[in-house]
Amino acid sequence: MALGGLQIDREWIGARASILFTLVVAILSVATGIANISTAPSGPLVQYVPELVQQTVGFTGALTGFMMIASALGLRSGLRAAWTSTVVLLPVTAAQGLLQASIYSYPLVAVSGVTLPVVLLNRKHFAREVDLTATQLAAIVSLVGAQVYGTVGTYALRDEFSGSVRTLTDAFWYTTVTGSTVGYGDIYPATQRARLFGVSVLIINVAAFAVALGVLLTPAIEARLSKALGKMNESQLELLDDHILVLGYGELTEPILEELGGKAEFVIITTDSDRARSLSDRGFTVLTADPADEDTLERAKVDLARAVVVATNEDAQDALAILTARQLNPEVRIVAAATHRENVNKMKRAGADTVISPATIGGHLLVESALGSEDSEEKADRIMHEDGENP
Repeated sequence: MALGGLQIDREWIGARASILFTLVVAILSVATGIANISTAPSGPLVQYVPELVQQTVGFTGALTGFMMIASALGLRSGLRAAWTSTVVLLPVTAAQGLLQASIYSYPLVAVSGVTLPVVLLNRKHFAREVDLTATQLAAIVSLVGAQVYGTVGTYALRDEFSGSVRTLTDAFWYTTVTGSTVGYGDIYPATQRARLFGVSVLIINVAAFAVALGVLLTPAIEARLSKALGKMNESQLELLDDHILVLGYGELTEPILEELGGKAEFVIITTDSDRARSLSDRGFTVLTADPADEDTLERAKVDLARAVVVATNEDAQDALAILTARQLNPEVRIVAAATHRENVNKMKRAGADTVISPATIGGHLLVESALGSEDSEEKADRIMHEDGENP
């Protein structure tokens, strides 16, 4: 991509860059917030910002940082809501950095300013709507309901508590420390009815927290199971961009994977579940599905792919996969290997840009060598990149 006469690698402005930069902003916001709480401001703006404001944004800056971490996790899942919250919070983190009036805040302001356009440019990658399950809705309702019950009840019984319960904030504080089992002891029930109410607050809040914890752990367990079974979850699929699709698995797949390793992001699509599990255990990204199916290629973001490689032992299946990929993305580069020489032209007609017949190339080199050609081995070495240089 060209911008202002400069060539910018898509990797630095892609979806993953948005997540990484957002996470960096979150860490900087937490770190600068904590640092500015414990140190005196020393920046050039210190004389223009009231001390109370500097102290307040120090506390809220750390809080905003934790909210940014949540947004980064949401971006990793491709959620539109996370994209929206990130866009809203980035100006907030920059403003908090300025109001903290400290030299430690300069990196936060700078990185926030850089991150915002990157996130805005990648809006299309974060299109998943928040689809809450019944369990997730129950967890949210239980958490909110437990807090409301404790806060309203404590405020209604405020005269039966020892300590200072004068406002809803005091009641909320008591509910929080009771439900978290911290119990500082500054507010405690003084009557039998208030004690029974306190017990109910404790039980309800602990139960609500247990439900929420189960909801949070379930997606993580499902993700681990998906990886163990050689399957990609929807969050991983949503983040694919400028990648290479390897359709099917055959005798040439292993050399292809060796060549691609470390050079580009790639996804292998195969119907062989056993092979998919094996590849996944080796750290490869695998989608267990039909590589010639339109829905599969659409899920694998063939419209955003850099290239498509087709090299199994079934030329007919490969031709169908090529045809499907070409229909879904007329601009993508498709490279294929033909097991049988007579199928080279058929694959080109199906939509492949380049079709190579390994058997034909091998036979040609062997014949050249048999006829006394001295450079046939050198040609083979160049093809195999054994000299470490491009041919």
